Amino acid sequence: MADVSKPLVICAPEPRTLELIFTPEKLAFLRQRYELIEVPESAVAELDDRVLARARFVLGQPPISSETLAKMTGLRAVLNVESNLIDNMPYDEVFARGIHVVTTGAVFALPVAEIGLGFALDLARGISPADADFQAGHELWGGDGNTTARLLTGADVGIVGFGELGRALNRLLAGFRCNIIAHDPWLPPSILVDHGVSPATLDEVLAGSDFIFVMAAVTTENRGFLSAEEFARMRPGAAFILLSRADVVDFNALLDAVEAGRIVAASDVWPEEPLAPDHRARGLKGLIRSAHRAGALDVAFKKMGDMVLEDMDLMDRGLPPMRCKRAERETAQRMRSRPVAKN
Repeated sequence: MADVSKPLVICAPEPRTLELIFTPEKLAFLRQRYELIEVPESAVAELDDRVLARARFVLGQPPISSETLAKMTGLRAVLNVESNLIDNMPYDEVFARGIHVVTTGAVFALPVAEIGLGFALDLARGISPADADFQAGHELWGGDGNTTARLLTGADVGIVGFGELGRALNRLLAGFRCNIIAHDPWLPPSILVDHGVSPATLDEVLAGSDFIFVMAAVTTENRGFLSAEEFARMRPGAAFILLSRADVVDFNALLDAVEAGRIVAASDVWPEEPLAPDHRARGLKGLIRSAHRAGALDVAFKKMGDMVLEDMDLMDRGLPPMRCKRAERETAQRMRSRPVAKN
């Protein structure tokens, strides 16, 4: 029998699970404090009308139609644990009713920034290819193995997208004393300056950087905005590091630029995941390949649960959420990220 004395939470966190994002102790606390209805995201709309009416929170971001939303008269917040906002609900209606939509994507900022720094150092010093040469028995010793090597310290660095990911990377780069410029059309220049980086146009980032880190989310305006023309503007030998979403890049153009030897690159994201076994990216020299694993650390997933519990407690006390990032009515419907298929 349902315990109507507890607030009700609809749990549809696919592809996450409650066990992934909560420690055993925090999950026990969640179950003690709330009544949980655990369903696949596709089944939320099929729940009994009385359940939908009682739901205070939705954990996850399942598809919610206007018809389903109208039945959710007690809903206070949708807590997205996928990390990217998804275009699967009527945001105008959600915001008009004062319902919060929040994301936990900030938990991935530091893990993604750290692996991005690792990619940059690898591309600068040829660590992976030198290791492969050593294993194959034709390593180059000393200076002979450093003909294309360079330092990250003091380099010109460009960051495209200065949200949580870009800011975390900027903090990690502080010790390398780089000359950092950043482009983010959704931020006023003063925010960039406050973080110690110089505001720049996209052209300035592309043409003026030894290392280019792409941290931009996919929106209605920027799908495929890094095309062959943009890669042609980059400095010869520049290191291009893609850490956000594949859809911001024309991937064939990226691979063409790497294959031609114009740039070197690293990517954690791909236009199709997993890649086909015969995809040309698999054997391409000058490219570091990572299987969308930059942020997928258990410590990050568990931090999601901590953030969710803190914000649910605030909202239970009539306060706004503060730990997760709140979606904004002006930008929520412009996000076009595809849901991740695997944690």
